[in-house]
Amino acid sequence: MIHLLALAGDHIRFTDLGLHPDVFSIGVFTLRWYSLAYIAGIVLGWWYLLRLLDQPGAPMARRHADDLVFYATLGIILGGRIGYVTFYAPEMFLHPLSILRLWDGGMSFHGGVIGTSIGIILFARKNGLNWLRIHDYVACVVPFGLFFGRLANFVNGELWGKPANVPWAIVFPRTVPFPLVDPARHPSQLYEAGLEGVLLFLLLWFAFWRTKARYDPGKLVGLFLVGYGIARFTVEFFREPDSQLRAFAEATGLHMGQWLCVPMIAGGLYLMATSARRRVRVEPIAGTESVA
Repeated sequence: MIHLLALAGDHIRFTDLGLHPDVFSIGVFTLRWYSLAYIAGIVLGWWYLLRLLDQPGAPMARRHADDLVFYATLGIILGGRIGYVTFYAPEMFLHPLSILRLWDGGMSFHGGVIGTSIGIILFARKNGLNWLRIHDYVACVVPFGLFFGRLANFVNGELWGKPANVPWAIVFPRTVPFPLVDPARHPSQLYEAGLEGVLLFLLLWFAFWRTKARYDPGKLVGLFLVGYGIARFTVEFFREPDSQLRAFAEATGLHMGQWLCVPMIAGGLYLMATSARRRVRVEPIAGTESVA
């Protein structure tokens, strides 16, 4: 019934938007929007991180930022890819070389979080810094990557939503087997860009710049985990499950992405609830003021 409803009306067709996964190609080199999304997220995140570090009570100096970006980027790529294979495509372990084919797509945000966290912990231990407070600052810049990443998913015409008859529904090509007619669907990629990117950024911006949350270790990263978890959990109700995990979603009642958000939300609530007890006198590594 929903397919019939989704076919009704004059919906936007993705092919009419003139979008293509590739920015340009020169010989054997092809630049993809997905790659640009990663680059834009890292560069803007690095720029914003430097602004945060200029404020009183920063957990590290500006000179640490370059090394941190290296550790975090490595964690994003390795964690995101290994997480995707583990959570969404375990059959790839039977063909190890396919795991290295990053250009074919397939990255898990939840895996990227784990990888980035490990990278931050290693970086903090190497430099004698407080790893949890560094997590707080890094959490504030992550929405940049989420925003551009979801826009890239939309440009690629992937990870589309369920059939829908809303005025902004979009007809993505090749979403059902031939000769079935593609239904109009929720542009769930844009929903996620708005919630996980714009709204989450504003929430963390307010907490950092308008409250003293950054002086309670774990509060900002906890807020990020809760905010992202709720946003992702909600959007998954409008998103089509991965084809290889459709049976899993039908059997459990929730998508894999939703199940992975449950421990994120629980962990975030714990970090926020216990952050005040971890507060100590913060002597600045950057900035000019001590903060009690």
